[in-house]
Amino acid sequence: MKEDFFIENKIYYHDTDAGGVVYYANYLKHLEEGRNEFCAKLGLDMRGLAAAGIWFVVARVEIDYKAAARYLDIIRIYTAVENTGRCTVDFSQRIKRQEEIITEAKVKWVCVGQDFKARAIPPEVIKLLKS
Repeated sequence: MKEDFFIENKIYYHDTDAGGVVYYANYLKHLEEGRNEFCAKLGLDMRGLAAAGIWFVVARVEIDYKAAARYLDIIRIYTAVENTGRCTVDFSQRIKRQEEIITEAKVKWVCVGQDFKARAIPPEVIKLLKS
């Protein structure tokens, strides 16, 4: 996976479980933030697309947990587009603490319209995602 783009987040107490490590489902929030910031950097106006009746919904998440992040850790969330299809976008994501891999994930977005049925991704969006 390319590690060209990343954001940094701090792990807060509300991210952790009784054992003091990040609760497994909370990694999904960090991954979502990574995808949002990645798209913003590309110039994708997600709010504008939604106003035009174009949404991207998560259809699949595959995640491997490699190590535990803990309270006050600084993590980096790396995001890259692996593939774009007619209606789908495949992301590869990785969360690291320094050089240690915490999680690796594959996330599939599906482009949908107001009826929440799959629709073709607009060409201008594909162009930005491939840039």
